[in-house]
Amino acid sequence: MLTTPTEYGIESRTFSLISQGKFRFYSLTLLIKVLARTCFASPRYDDPIQGFQRTLDKARAQAIADYIDSGETTIPNSIILSAQNEAAFGVKRGGRALSFVRHPKAFLILDGQHRVYGFTMAKTDLRVPVIIYSGLTRQQEIRLFIDINTKQKPVPNELLLDIKRLADIENDEESLLRDIFDLFNKENDSILLGLMSPSERISGKLSRVSFNSSCKPILPSLGDRSPDELYEILNAYLSAFASGLDRINYREIMLTPYGFKAIMGFFPDVASRVKGQYSAEYSTENFADLLQDMFNNITKSQLSNTKNSAKGMQDVFKRALARGFRL
Repeated sequence: MLTTPTEYGIESRTFSLISQGKFRFYSLTLLIKVLARTCFASPRYDDPIQGFQRTLDKARAQAIADYIDSGETTIPNSIILSAQNEAAFGVKRGGRALSFVRHPKAFLILDGQHRVYGFTMAKTDLRVPVIIYSGLTRQQEIRLFIDINTKQKPVPNELLLDIKRLADIENDEESLLRDIFDLFNKENDSILLGLMSPSERISGKLSRVSFNSSCKPILPSLGDRSPDELYEILNAYLSAFASGLDRINYREIMLTPYGFKAIMGFFPDVASRVKGQYSAEYSTENFADLLQDMFNNITKSQLSNTKNSAKGMQDVFKRALARGFRL
């Protein structure tokens, strides 16, 4: 065991020893403040704090810290660490407890970097599960890091968004968007019926994530109408837009993330004219009448050239609408 500076102090904890194939590791719990003082995120930086700040997302870590400080906290997933020489890591006589020096570079984090970074920002102290490998070479550490961080498949954002209501953690905006999405997904007159995917991303279908990100910017222009009223207006608009896209043989652009975002972002421009010209009668016929001249000034190639840019497509719509405007 290496001699280390005593000013860091010694931590002693009971443990379970686990063997998997050629590897052995220790399972235990540690206070998050101990982890915050003894772990670093990357062997590329000499300063543990700078290593965190340069390689990790501070906003994500702050969200973890806020969650810890909220008082409604459970963090069951283990932080996975590799003991470094500075830890002087070892099992105490009797074999029931291990000890290590609380050195700032005692442990290299193999998994859980953002959680530990969040621990450094939290005011609350909790005890969390930890897995510690000892005696790994740098090559073994890197291979384990790669395996852990590439073989785990994250939960899709579409599924997380879909189950938020079940967890009762939706905000008002998310709840409104959910209700509108669900109406588009089930109503028989929906222009998007059969073309939506609530909980996963499927090619050729509109996901809940794409729908929400496209509709969220226009919510301020929709007023305080109910989800049913908003569905009727937006369905009328999208039906008219789909007919226009059919004229240039390019309806499929509506189901792409960029295309749908451009179409929804263009809604306030069109709706404001419908409000003025048709006394706020937001029918499919009125939307179609207003869009007719616009689509006379749009070609499929124009949209195809901008298909990877919502703003580019929206600019095409705006220019064509301006050219087609008549008193």
